[in-house]
Amino acid sequence: MDFGGARVNVCVVGLWHLGSVTAACLAAAGHNVVGLDFDSSRIERLQAGCPPLFEPGLEDLLGKGLSEGRLHFTSSAEQAFSGNGAGTGPEFVWVAYDTPVDDDDVADVEFVTQSITRLFPYLRPGTLILISSQLPAGTTRYLEQAVRADFPDKAITFAYSPENLRLGKAIDAFTHPDRVVIGFRNELDRGRLEELFLPLKVRIEWMSVESAEMTKHALNAFLATSVTFINELAGLCEHVGADAKEVERALKSEGRIGPRAYLSPGAAFAGGTLARDVNFLNQMGSAHQVPVNLFAAVKVSNDAHKAWSRRKLMNLFGQMSGRRIAVLGLTYKVGTDTLRRSMSIELCDWLASVGAHVRAHDPVVTSLPSNLSGIIHLFPGVQHALENAEALIVGTEWPEYLQLDPGTVTSVMKSPIVLDPARFLAKTLGADPRIRYETVGKP
Repeated sequence: MDFGGARVNVCVVGLWHLGSVTAACLAAAGHNVVGLDFDSSRIERLQAGCPPLFEPGLEDLLGKGLSEGRLHFTSSAEQAFSGNGAGTGPEFVWVAYDTPVDDDDVADVEFVTQSITRLFPYLRPGTLILISSQLPAGTTRYLEQAVRADFPDKAITFAYSPENLRLGKAIDAFTHPDRVVIGFRNELDRGRLEELFLPLKVRIEWMSVESAEMTKHALNAFLATSVTFINELAGLCEHVGADAKEVERALKSEGRIGPRAYLSPGAAFAGGTLARDVNFLNQMGSAHQVPVNLFAAVKVSNDAHKAWSRRKLMNLFGQMSGRRIAVLGLTYKVGTDTLRRSMSIELCDWLASVGAHVRAHDPVVTSLPSNLSGIIHLFPGVQHALENAEALIVGTEWPEYLQLDPGTVTSVMKSPIVLDPARFLAKTLGADPRIRYETVGKP
């Protein structure tokens, strides 16, 4: 994946998902990259070519960068900016922290800003800091003021480019994006950024820093609003005899909407990514006393839709104590082994809390953390998870489950009931009249 072009020296700071992908892709593009993270155990794994989490193709890309000498890792800021392994030292710092978010979708912005400000003493004069972490609009200006106050002679400048991380498709999303948004302050910085991105051959939308910051909020809030819109509509479809998938088809064939719109009825959106930006906009509205009633309603609607499977089960069984429920797929999303903020895990927690026996399978999860192993019985095979189950719930839409035979379901389950929010198995299990198939938006 070496795209050629001039090499520059870059320090990528924050090496979880976004940062490890960014560092590996920049090295593959031909740049000299040093990755900095203050978690020494993470650095040890990365130095050995082991990514911090599963992402298709990432391990190979890390190994390539390390073997070719374009990629180095350290937990020492002093070493990262001394030029060790990267010529004269980085002229760019790419901030790629995955901004932490709690279970209420509140981001720990201070963690990221403090991680950035602790770098200031080590930066060489004229360093350009490019931020991609999800941070509220106005954060870059705050950091500019901080560095001018503490290091006025270093002439450090900032730019902002919102991350385009997509779980399971992160490398392709970085190297072949629809476009890259970059907010910059002056033409000199624009020229330097053009040199940084030149090997990637991407189309760039140039704008002010504040506009680039707001673009990330706007994009994720729009996607979140689209998801909640179609799911609310689907709930009504179930009661009036309409099919939400047919409505979806009509909407996407409308020229003002389009075929790629986020309008597929199914599960609520999960994780902190979309919710984090919706929450940022709500916080801004409160801070500036601007009504943002739509954004406030998105979280309420999404939280209500998370209970779709629970409502269906309660309608079917009345009470859940002692019921054997099979859950296929546990991860937050296909293409990752991450369990945190997974809708499937939230459902398993609820099932256990109401006395159900949870039987689960996931193709990439071979063991569970201690807080989950006591409530989820994890099986190595799908058929074993389904044995004597009274309902099957599709939690994560792994392609392996498309091979599930209806005959197996009807023969091993106690009652062949399938809850499949997004109709992932509609052509297989949903087409068999022996199976009761429940899905979002269908009467």
